[in-house]
Order: sequence, then C-alpha cells, then structure tokens
Amino acid sequence: MSCNSCGTGGGTPGGCKNHGTCGTSGCNKLTVFDWLANMELPDGQAPFNYVEVRFKNSRKEYFINSENLQLKIGDIVATQTETGHDIGIVTLTGELVRVQLKKKKIRYETDDMPKVYRIASQTDIDKWKAAREREEPMKVRAREIAIRLNLQMKISDIEFQGDGSKATFYYTAEERVDFRQLIREYATEFKTRIEMRQIGLRQEAARLGGIGSCGRELCCSTWLTDFRSVTTSAARYQNLSLNPQKLAGQCGKLKCCLNYELDSYMDALKDFPKQNQKLYTEKGTAVCQKIDIFKGLMWYCYEGEWMNWHTLTTTQVHEIVSKNKAKEKVASIEEYAAEHVVIEEVNFENVVGQDSLTRFDQPATKNKKRKKRRNNRGPKPDAAAKKTSQPNHKKAPQSKAPQTKGPKPDAKGQKPKPKPRRKPTNQNKPKDGTQTTQSKPKPKPTGDAANKPRKKRPNNRNRPPKKNE
Repeated sequence: MSCNSCGTGGGTPGGCKNHGTCGTSGCNKLTVFDWLANMELPDGQAPFNYVEVRFKNSRKEYFINSENLQLKIGDIVATQTETGHDIGIVTLTGELVRVQLKKKKIRYETDDMPKVYRIASQTDIDKWKAAREREEPMKVRAREIAIRLNLQMKISDIEFQGDGSKATFYYTAEERVDFRQLIREYATEFKTRIEMRQIGLRQEAARLGGIGSCGRELCCSTWLTDFRSVTTSAARYQNLSLNPQKLAGQCGKLKCCLNYELDSYMDALKDFPKQNQKLYTEKGTAVCQKIDIFKGLMWYCYEGEWMNWHTLTTTQVHEIVSKNKAKEKVASIEEYAAEHVVIEEVNFENVVGQDSLTRFDQPATKNKKRKKRRNNRGPKPDAAAKKTSQPNHKKAPQSKAPQTKGPKPDAKGQKPKPKPRRKPTNQNKPKDGTQTTQSKPKPKPTGDAANKPRKKRPNNRNRPPKKNE
C-alpha cells in the first residue's frame, strides 16, 4: 500500500521506491531510524516481540507479536482493536521498541496489550484503500452539517478504521461543545459508527503537516513528539521582536523552536549585568540601550543624549558598577568606550568565487562598432569617384540617407534648377531717405558658354574617408 503523497498505485510507493521505509514525512511521519537492524543478538537472547505500528498521519501504537511473525519495517499488518481490526504499517521492531516504551512510560508487561493478528492480505488492503478514499468527501459534508447546527468547532480530520466499521472525527474547539445532535446526524448520513475526539491546535498541526516559515516541514509532524509550553519570555531572552505574526506558527501558537536555543542564551546571559542597571558618572547617568549576547557588548547613552551610543564590554560595565556600589563615580564612559574601538574590515565574499555580477552579460564587441561606423560613412571611395566622373549618371537610391525637402525630380530624373532668392530692398535703405545703388544681376551666358556643362559641387557625404579616421 503506497502513501497518498508519492504513491501511484500497485502497492509500492512511486516516488522513493523504498516500500514505505523512507525517512521523509511522505511515507512515514515521526520515523525512528533503526540503527540496530544490522546487528545480531547475543547467543541465547530472544528478540523483543513488540512492534511499533503507525496509522494515519502521526498516530502510533504498540502491539505484541504473539504469533512470532517475521516482521520488518514497512510491512502492512492487521492489528487488534476494540471493535474489529485495523490496518497499519510497521515502523519499528526489535530493542528500540523497548526504548520507546520506556520513554513514553507505557507498561507493556500486562495482559491487555493489543496483538498483531497477521500480515495484511490483499483483501484487507483493498478494504483499507476504499475506506481511505471516503474520508475527504465525508470531511466536507461533516463541516457543512456542523456549520448548519451553529456549533463552534472545526472538523480537522477523519480517520477510518481498517475494516471500515468505525470513523473517528478529530475536531478542535475553544469551549465545550454539545455534539449529541451532531452524532445522530452523522450516523444517519454516513451509515457507520462515529467517535468524536477533541485535539489541541498543536496536535492538529502535527496531524495535517505543512511548511514552516523556515522553509522546512513542521517539526511536530516529522520528529517532535512532546509539546513543551512556550512563553514570550523565551523571545525576550533571545532579543526577538514581540511580533505575534513572526512568533506564531501554523497552529496559531508560539513556535516550538523558540525553546531550542533558549538554554544557550540563558548560559550566555549569566555573565551580563542587569539591563536596568544605570551607570553613574560625573558627566551624567548612562542607560543601557542594546546588548549583543554572543559578542559580550553593551551600548550605553547618557540621559538626554539619546542619539550618542557608546560601546562597552561586560567586564567594563561590571567595573563601573562595582565603583558605583562603593559610592565612586568615574569621569565618563567615553574613557572605557575609547579602549574598545575595533575597525572591521569589510570582506565581500560569495559562493561563486568572487565573480562579477555582470559575468553573464554579453558586451558589444569591437567588430560590431566598426561595422556601424562604416555604415554611417556611406559608400566606398571607388563608388564615389565613379559618380563624380559621370555627371549624368543616375544616383542610386540610398535607403538610410535622410530625405531632404525640395522640388520633386522630373520624368528624366533630373531636379529643376532652384529659383534665385529675392534680396530685400528695404534692408540696406538708409534712415535719411537717400537711395542706394543695388548690384545688377549677372547676364545669362550665350553661345558656347551656355552649352558648357556645369561643375557639380563636391558632396561631403560621398567623400572618401581620411586615413586618420
């Protein structure tokens, strides 16, 4: 039987191919690594005949292997229950089960310990799969009925028994809920035995699972078994901001990981003076503003000069406090702060190996720049010389040359001659009213001079490039 997350059917997990023995939460939640699996027992010692069986999500129970079955991690077994039998997966065998029983304070030397019937057959697995497929639509319908009855509760999960004879409804509620009418409607709606079980918000998060703010799976759904009380004092000792959005987990309570590093912070704070301890100097009274626990530094400022902070070590602060207890005042805290001036060298490092951020950019090469210059200069010098030697040669159309305003060419392709501009007559007229002589226009040439071809002005755009360019 494969799990819901990585299974593709066929009785084996399709993702990891480990037959339900992988260490991720997809196949086994709260899995214990059996480091004694490859070790043989001493001569004459019988194996420990108790096994740990995991059911849906994080529910685990312990059973006695009275039939001495050859069980290993990942086997699907049929176990004893109060009504009928249940189907689960073996997660631990051998001597480590004895350790887990002692850790959870379970008395296993009693007669009422449940038993393992047999290794599950294919018929048992088919019934189990059919019951598991009914859970999600039942949960949606159960929530609709609870909302219709105006009950202040939340149906978080439903778990069917292996033989499909009973369904357990897990719910969370802040107050006591009278669900007698709810059970009657559930029994008539789902045609099965109903059991209501209330769990806390942390247990709900452990059953459902999820991803925390650290980017990893929730600790309560992967390895954490005991839920210790977490208070806001743990955040104060670690100098964390008391922001409920950052300190709360998926369950809405304070994160369990606030207790992980609390002991190391408490040990480091033993050498620190109290933060409300004031330093009395001749210059004024200094108040603590900030501390760095692992560097052993404290920042003080004078009352009234809240912007000027002075860095002191814990030994320096203890020295000033001891003098104040002896009714002595130091001159100022600047004398002690001047001793602790550290110039930090900024060394920028990265995992790539000091590579530039623009290493993936492709800068323009020199060849491309040269091509652009040639295109802007115009045609080659040989073509320009040919055009100047042939006066009646038609000019080739230039696609990139800008179009200039002027008269349109005629049918032969030649532009008409531009009309001469008229000179203003009143421009050079003197103020006294006397007339000035104007230059006469030149007479038009006649005879051979009229048939002589006109010289064209050199075109600067088509001139050959100089060598210096």
